[in-house]
Amino acid sequence: MEEIKNPWQTLSTEEKYDNPWINVEEHQIINPGGGRGIYGKVHFKNKAIGIIPLDEEGNTWIVGQYRYTLDEYSWEIPEGGGPMHEDPLGAAQRELKEETGLTAANWEMIMRFHTSNSVTDEEGLIYLATDLTPGERELEESESDLVLKKLPFEEVLRMVMDQEITDSMSVAGILKVARMKGY
Repeated sequence: MEEIKNPWQTLSTEEKYDNPWINVEEHQIINPGGGRGIYGKVHFKNKAIGIIPLDEEGNTWIVGQYRYTLDEYSWEIPEGGGPMHEDPLGAAQRELKEETGLTAANWEMIMRFHTSNSVTDEEGLIYLATDLTPGERELEESESDLVLKKLPFEEVLRMVMDQEITDSMSVAGILKVARMKGY
């Protein structure tokens, strides 16, 4: 494939904010049309990791929690952040265990995506986890209110179609599994 040259020119970069999870920069730029402007960039310090556990009977697990940034309750697939230096599969295995108590013998990375590429460089990976074994959850402090539901996959797909699940990683992963499995 032919390499495409970046048509954007960066004149300067200034850090505006930094914490253990994100870094925010303001860039003075020249856009592809030649105009000058600013561009804000949110750099994530972790990969977004999502997991769709699917058992032999066609059931899956979702988690519910109140999302501070949205100021609303959200139903989602098990998900979390994987440090850049960590193997993403290891992060997925840890997140599944933490939020559901499940472990899986089979893992398949089914999707790589960018969450909102107009403002962030965040990369996400979604795994399909099968051949499941139940166990105890290992919730983090910020997840103490996490509600766990086991549902038929068709019900979770309906929740996406009826906009009851709106988290982008969850929507993308559920639709991908639905396509893969013929739901």
